Amino acid sequence: MPSVLDSLNVGLHQAFDADERVYLLGEDLLDPYGGAFKVSRGLSSAYPGRVWTTPISEAGMVGIAVGMALRGLRPVVEIMFGDFITLAADQIINHAAKFRWMYNDQVSLPLVIRTPMGGRRGYGPTHSQTLEKLFLGVPGLQVLAPAAFAAPDGGSGPGELLAQAILGGQEPLLFVENKLQYLLPVHTPASLPEFSFAIEGTPAAPIFRLAVQGAPAPQVTIAAYGYMAELARQAILKLAYEHEIFAELVIFTRLVPLEDQVLCAALRQTGRLLTVEEGALSAGWGAEVLARAASALGLHLKACGRLAARDLPVPASGPLENAVLPSIQDIMQAVRRLVA
Repeated sequence: MPSVLDSLNVGLHQAFDADERVYLLGEDLLDPYGGAFKVSRGLSSAYPGRVWTTPISEAGMVGIAVGMALRGLRPVVEIMFGDFITLAADQIINHAAKFRWMYNDQVSLPLVIRTPMGGRRGYGPTHSQTLEKLFLGVPGLQVLAPAAFAAPDGGSGPGELLAQAILGGQEPLLFVENKLQYLLPVHTPASLPEFSFAIEGTPAAPIFRLAVQGAPAPQVTIAAYGYMAELARQAILKLAYEHEIFAELVIFTRLVPLEDQVLCAALRQTGRLLTVEEGALSAGWGAEVLARAASALGLHLKACGRLAARDLPVPASGPLENAVLPSIQDIMQAVRRLVA
């Protein structure tokens, strides 16, 4: 099975091959280095005039890409670490996300900004954060996070999601890639025989639903995305085998605009919701998901909870980092509290 990293790399090559308007900007992208996490490897050799290695200026590279998009190109910006996307916030929030409205819908802005987020690698407080929640409330900006799952034919996988975002989008999009997720295999139903596996939503924003194969009806619904979806997948299997508690996992790939129909359909059966994310707890993605669920379901939502990182900087020390970030055991304990 290909890894998430391999899938994303293939998706980039497919986008470059399909449309000569696709360009890539970022730091240290040229071969043989191919980017800090190697997602961009091979591109500068195959398309030498369309991969631009830039100075260390996130605001500068995003600003240039905004102008390129306005002139009809389809630029992709690689921010080496997601922590530094804050340096480009002005270009993203006040320019890219607003130009279509400011110019009376006479322009489009097909810009994709890719960046790795997340901890568990000992990189310390300024290289381990999960900051996409800072951009979830920006009108005109989509936020996607690929999952390590795909259809039997490989469709709806991370690479296809990225290629579609690059080739089909007309608005700016933040594409969040978790660092530990890069090395995960891209699971398909054939590789997960212990799970029932369904794909809903749209090809541009698939929603994956997993439950333990042959288990009784789920008692709780877990909503997650990115690498936390993999930890939640492992947690629901352990909950079934060790505690006879049965959960369904709903995995989002598009964080905003948030489509909650699939989640609400699952909650009408279970009535219990746990959201799981790696970012800090306060004012996070899970809070919005719970608010949407409560508004849609009212008293049908019998119990709910949020699990996220503690509201602390991410430590460099491995044991302390593990204490701050949510784990499989944390997910299991949170589910057990909901069904108690």
